Amino acid sequence: MQGIQQEKHLIKLPIEEGLLCLKCMSPKKLRFEVEYSLSKGTTSNSFLFIDSQSSASSTAILIYPPGKNFEEVFIPEIKNILNVKNTLLKVVVGHINPNRVALLKKLAEVFTNIELICSNPGAKLLEDLWRQVKPSENKVINIPPLPVIRLIKQEEFMPIHNKYQLHFIPAPTARWPGGLITFEEATGLLMSDKLFAAHICTPNWAEINRASTEEERRHYFDCLMSPMINQVNSIIEKIEFLDIRTIAPSHGPAIETSWRSLLKDYQRWGDQQNKSLIKVALLYASAYGNTASIADSLAKGISSTGIKVESLNCEFTPLSQLLKVIKTSDAYLIGSPTLGGHAPTPIVSALGTLLAEGDRKKYIGIFGSYGWSGEALELLENKLRDGGFKFGFDPIKIKFSPDAIMIKTLEETGAVFGRKLNKEQRKIKTKLTGGIKATKTDPSLLALGKVIGSLSILTVEKEEEGSQNLSGAMVASWISQASFSPPGITIAVAKDRAVEKLLHKDDLFAINILNQNNHQKILKQFLQPFKPGENRFTGMNIDRSPGNQPIIPDALAWLQGCVKQRMECGDHWLIYAEVQHGKVLDSNGVTAVHHRRTGSNY
Repeated sequence: MQGIQQEKHLIKLPIEEGLLCLKCMSPKKLRFEVEYSLSKGTTSNSFLFIDSQSSASSTAILIYPPGKNFEEVFIPEIKNILNVKNTLLKVVVGHINPNRVALLKKLAEVFTNIELICSNPGAKLLEDLWRQVKPSENKVINIPPLPVIRLIKQEEFMPIHNKYQLHFIPAPTARWPGGLITFEEATGLLMSDKLFAAHICTPNWAEINRASTEEERRHYFDCLMSPMINQVNSIIEKIEFLDIRTIAPSHGPAIETSWRSLLKDYQRWGDQQNKSLIKVALLYASAYGNTASIADSLAKGISSTGIKVESLNCEFTPLSQLLKVIKTSDAYLIGSPTLGGHAPTPIVSALGTLLAEGDRKKYIGIFGSYGWSGEALELLENKLRDGGFKFGFDPIKIKFSPDAIMIKTLEETGAVFGRKLNKEQRKIKTKLTGGIKATKTDPSLLALGKVIGSLSILTVEKEEEGSQNLSGAMVASWISQASFSPPGITIAVAKDRAVEKLLHKDDLFAINILNQNNHQKILKQFLQPFKPGENRFTGMNIDRSPGNQPIIPDALAWLQGCVKQRMECGDHWLIYAEVQHGKVLDSNGVTAVHHRRTGSNY
């Protein structure tokens, strides 16, 4: 992050003659949504094709303008580059949400001659959102007329100036039904919009290598792509035979030399989900993106337990597909906003289908956002309770958008729900095998159980911009020294642990090594079941490390570490951290050690 300005700004990167990348940059965390939780900032990449032989009157093609968040830096720059009065501006729109539409309205005010290019579902969303005003906005707003829309109904080619040719590929997904990918044939530049993106602030056009952004791209995949992996794989099948030289997503650096490796990573990450024996159907509609944000957080938490989540946007899902997913799923989630005191029509229809075809023996959960009232959520809850469904968690009702604390709580709620489903599945397996648990007598696992580790409490607190700090803790015994110079340790953290979300690259944490003489009381505090979002340190006396990490005064010793690498190891993440600080608190104490009977559990 060195050398990067600390405020939003825009840089122009010349790619080819008559082709610019307009990179809007925010070093600070832009939004609270789960995909931004690494707090690495973000970029919003737009692509501008200008006729290098242009006269006083010309045509420019703008691909994927940013959202309203970057209006103050983007609009002045586009006005500076183009002749506002004499330019026909053709704007290619991929994913569509209220934030994006707000900037399109501004462009329509600035340019008297403007045309929008989008897919069929995209046009429907544009028309729905163009005149929509948030309930919190009471002032009168002048809305410009909706520009002419050119529909892309199937794959289509559009020759433009400078011998460039654009190849439009509709790429609908549950999260972005209006998805539209753009490929430029002459340069081999695939402008992939949300696909292959990563929220990281860097002025570089392309990543240094795959390893340099792998963690950020994987996080983005887990947050947004995993619940719709079948649709994502279908898109990859369309594009992998194109003559690609560079992939440039809307967020993060481009991928040049290793784009095939990234495609394989997407498929490999998706295969992990498809191998799951348990599937959750996630049905929702979202007017302002808030309900979708809740859905993303729940889905990420559920996925961390190894369960597949299949996401369906009810507004764009045919009845046959909805029926198939309901019939083949092991649990259901349904989410809705409240619009004008009602649930959207697609949600009402989906609710009716669920009531008619859903299995009452399977768990269900409801969620949604609202402005001034929450009638839609009351409708879902009452109908499903009266219909005999059993709820896997209390209904989630959030006013407007969730903040960072709530996002973390939602992830934990999803993980608890996933563990509940896994427990039910294990009960079924136990009944089928007559209650025999072969793993307890497996010789290799009995031997593995003889590997011991020191009992410790991992604690972490992460500063959150514009919100309360995020904190977490867990009992840890899978810890080992990993290096002398620099001094380093490794910690194995289960994927479904709440604290895992706070242990990414450059995050600080503390290891509190327990004392054999007094460890039971401390263990009792941290082994108790915590509700999602509950403070793990309630009632405790806590000190602080130099990096402001929680220290337990009654521990034998403590270490402060900084995460440097993460490696995926089955159902755990192996985290390597450099030790920055440490202290022995009781020089006469003895380390508490955890002895296990088998290597099949902790």
